[in-house]
Formats: sequence, C-alpha cells, structure tokens
Amino acid sequence: MAAQGGILFQEKVSRMLSRQNGKPALKPNRPLVLKDSVANRKPKKGEASCITEMSLLMACWKQNNFVDSFCSNEVNTFYTCVQKAQAAMKNRPDQSNTAGGRLPPRQATALLKRFPNLRSEI
Repeated sequence: MAAQGGILFQEKVSRMLSRQNGKPALKPNRPLVLKDSVANRKPKKGEASCITEMSLLMACWKQNNFVDSFCSNEVNTFYTCVQKAQAAMKNRPDQSNTAGGRLPPRQATALLKRFPNLRSEI
C-alpha cells in the first residue's frame, strides 16, 4: 500500500511539473532531488539540572552581600545536587547515538554517501 502511495505521489508531481496543460503548476528553483549529505548540526542538550538549588544559592548570596560563610548550607546542597547529576549522566546508557530514533548527522551523511540517491528528477 505504501509503495502504491509513493507511485501515486510521483505521478501527481510529474503531472504538476509537465507542460501538458500550458504552464506548469510547480516551477522548482532547484532540481527535485535529495542531497547525499545532511547538515552537520549538533543535537540539543537535555534539560539543565540543579536550577532550583542554584537560584536558592544566588538569592542567599544577594541577601548576605556575597559572603560564602553565611550561605554554606546552600553551597553544600548545590554541590551535592551537581555531583548526583554528574553521576546520573555517567551511569545513564549512551543514548546520544540514537536520540529519538535519529542518526547523528555524520552517520547519516556516511550512509547517504555509501548509498546515494538517484540524480535524475522524478
């Protein structure tokens, strides 16, 4: 069924590009062919951790004119939170290779160069 849908789509695009009925409905400014490379973008980082502890520490500093001795409890809680977050990041299995079922750009480009697309238009 999916193959038939792809064929129907290709037929519709070729009809829109043809000059059978005068002017074509679509006038592409580039060839309608996929590239053999992917933009090299870095994946987005995860959410930040220990934000509440950091904001409590900064509020304490502001109230006490940035003297660490008065805010030792907040400093300790922030550092313990950071250590827990770093330990969790190390223990977490490496999911950066397939983040959300996607390939990193380098791997995708390597696969596309290994198996290139057809260079002719539809």
